Amino acid sequence: MEHTLAYSGKPRRNDPEAFRMRLHRCLFLLFVAVVSGVLGGCHRVPAEEAVRHAVTSAEHAAEAVDAGAFRDRLSEDFTGNRGQFDRRQLVDLLRLARLRGETIHVLMGPMSVEPRGDRFLVTFTVTLSSGGRLLPSDMGIYRVESAWRREGGDWVCYAATWSRPR
Repeated sequence: MEHTLAYSGKPRRNDPEAFRMRLHRCLFLLFVAVVSGVLGGCHRVPAEEAVRHAVTSAEHAAEAVDAGAFRDRLSEDFTGNRGQFDRRQLVDLLRLARLRGETIHVLMGPMSVEPRGDRFLVTFTVTLSSGGRLLPSDMGIYRVESAWRREGGDWVCYAATWSRPR
């Protein structure tokens, strides 16, 4: 007996029934992917956790000497140490460190996150050290209080004060 497609029992590739089966399988997989994406997108991260993540990402940006990523964590109207610094000055400081090929090491202590209405106050200690000479007198241990608010979908720091512990 001769073995041909006609006798094999398998549908031909151009068979309309086989095409319909493949189409249904693809549509089913697409449906499952869309439902999974929608259900995954419904999961909301609690605000406190999102603020903690924003603080940590600012820490990583500073340590990577990534001025753009650090700038993204500061609001346009950011003020530091009660008006001594603004957003541009802090970002320019990181840019200068990057141009000089300097490294910055950041070690954060425990973080305290307190809700204040729709904003958060985050306090922590940070130890800064540098592999260069740009800021050697400014390196050391600091106590930081930072205020965070939501802008769009992101949490940004709009005010911070830092001082050396006594």
